[in-house]
Formats: sequence, C-alpha cells, structure tokens
Amino acid sequence: MTEMTVKGFFDGLEKKFGEKPAMIAGMDCVYQFKVGGSAYNVTLKDGKASVAEGEAPSPNCTFTVAEGDFLDMVSGKLNGQMAFLTGKLKVAGDMGLALKLGSFLG
Repeated sequence: MTEMTVKGFFDGLEKKFGEKPAMIAGMDCVYQFKVGGSAYNVTLKDGKASVAEGEAPSPNCTFTVAEGDFLDMVSGKLNGQMAFLTGKLKVAGDMGLALKLGSFLG
C-alpha cells in the first residue's frame, strides 16, 4: 500500500465523489483547505465535485490544519472533532458544512 499524500488525496477526491454522487446531492458550496503549505478548494454543485489547487475567492467553509494531522484525519487515525477540540484543526465559516464534511472525507 502506498503512503497517502495531501496531493494524492485531493487528486483522487473527484473520483471518490463521482462513485457516490448521492453523498453530495443537493450541496452547493465551496470548501477551502489550507494543509501545511498547500491550499486546495473543493466545489460541490449539482451532485458533482471539482477540486482545484490554490485558494477559492469566497469559500463557504475553510479548514486549516498541519499536513501530518490532515493525513491522520483522512486515514482514520485522528477524529476530526477531536482535532478541532484540541486546536489541531481550525474551522472558519459555516459550521454546518464543516460537520457534513466529516461524513464523507475519510
């Protein structure tokens, strides 16, 4: 098994959502991820996801996290709520969208 990277995770995200469009049905939002020195944004609209490197002009929800903590979260080693409560994950914007994200990131 190859080791997960931040870029690898985001590169595979569109395919993951494409396989399960019901997960994002009805969502219309932009998530911004600031992971270590990298930035990615994920747009969910009309049951489709698009992922881009860089910062979105006006995201609905922004996550800031260290690279190691992010990789632990997406691999299931670190619970997102625990990361938030301990200050490892910072969230700005719509907290309702932040809570929804946990159900389909891992």
